[in-house]
Amino acid sequence: MNKIKGFLRGLLMGLVVAVGVACWLALPWYVLLALAVLFGVWMLVTRRGRQAGSVTQVGLSTLRQRIGASSVVVIGIAGVVAVLVAMLAMAEGYRETLRKSGSEDTAIVMRGASASEVMSTMDNASVLVIQQAPGIARDAEGKPIATADSVVAANLPIKGGGPDEDGSVQLRGVGPQAWAVRPNVKIVEGRKFEPGRRELIAGAAAARQFAGLEPGKTIQLGSQQWVVAGIFESGDAMESEIWADAGVVAPAYERGSTRTSVTARLENAAAFKGFKAALAADPRLDVDTDTTLDYFSKQSEGMSKVIRIVGMVVGAIMGIGAVFGALNTMFATVTTRIREIATLRAIGFRGLPVVVAVMLETMLLALLGGLLGGLLAWVVFNGYTASTIAGGVGQLTFQFKVSLPVLWTGLKWALAIGFIGGLFPAVRAAQLPVTDALRAA
Repeated sequence: MNKIKGFLRGLLMGLVVAVGVACWLALPWYVLLALAVLFGVWMLVTRRGRQAGSVTQVGLSTLRQRIGASSVVVIGIAGVVAVLVAMLAMAEGYRETLRKSGSEDTAIVMRGASASEVMSTMDNASVLVIQQAPGIARDAEGKPIATADSVVAANLPIKGGGPDEDGSVQLRGVGPQAWAVRPNVKIVEGRKFEPGRRELIAGAAAARQFAGLEPGKTIQLGSQQWVVAGIFESGDAMESEIWADAGVVAPAYERGSTRTSVTARLENAAAFKGFKAALAADPRLDVDTDTTLDYFSKQSEGMSKVIRIVGMVVGAIMGIGAVFGALNTMFATVTTRIREIATLRAIGFRGLPVVVAVMLETMLLALLGGLLGGLLAWVVFNGYTASTIAGGVGQLTFQFKVSLPVLWTGLKWALAIGFIGGLFPAVRAAQLPVTDALRAA
């Protein structure tokens, strides 16, 4: 009967811990800060809180004698946090690169039910109607600031790869107003392409990844030769593309006069609703309209979610190992301090201060491991350049971003591991019968 009660008690504690850890990881920082403040007040004001502080000080004073065992906890948790932060930084960098490609005062129009630009096709008549819609900004000559683009996939040899190792790059044919629609695109080397000619400009990220994208060189796209006129920078996903005249790209890839999308600069962000409503009400059109901010945010959702899930799974697997390391260390600590704990209990210290003290010691070690792992991830991975397929078409080059929210997530995981690793040894220490503990010591 006692075994059943013990099993049920352990099962209940496990469920409570699981729910508590899930809430801990989900709560925003300000709620956790408020809880920390309340805990600090409890430690300072209440008798048991002061007792817990005293026991914690005694435990921390003996850390030098247990430096080897304590370092196991710190290093194990640091490894978990470093890997988790690296994975989350990858997802954050990917999402941020695509997000920076859009804004609330520009809109993208594609054929209805198209998931991305390469899956969209619009005839010339639709393009003309869209470009005359209300809400689009106009230049000094009264022309609508909108570009009808033709986006296709092209293959180029990867820089440093084998002779037959090609990669996919997104070739964007743009209209004459592309520079006004995307003013952040700046030529940093060479010149712009000349309309009507087989010339192109390459994004800086694409030029770093693919061979032959230097100004003045000739490359082969499909069965045709193209001259690289220049290199551009934009600080967003466009840097992973190559651009040319849409009037040349579309026929070269047998698209005729069709276009894949129309991107327009609006009079202001508030003009988007009217612009979208006008297109939806026009019976000649069957299109989907989004701000470019929403469009590129949606494009990043799938991959970012996959990367985050993989990171969480890997972190959880490694975290289980770190929990066992913390459990072994803290159980050993409790065993070596059994006389000290029994003496404290004998002179009037209750079980709660002992539980709090053991858990505080473990969580302080976990915090140190979390800070170390976060620092390691920031030094190694922040700004690290990687690339992946975006939209199922071309390579997207992006940088890992070890942001404060990512580091905070890593610290929360570290403290959660410390909480689990310290709870069971702490409960065991509090439940030790005083007489048995003194006799065993």
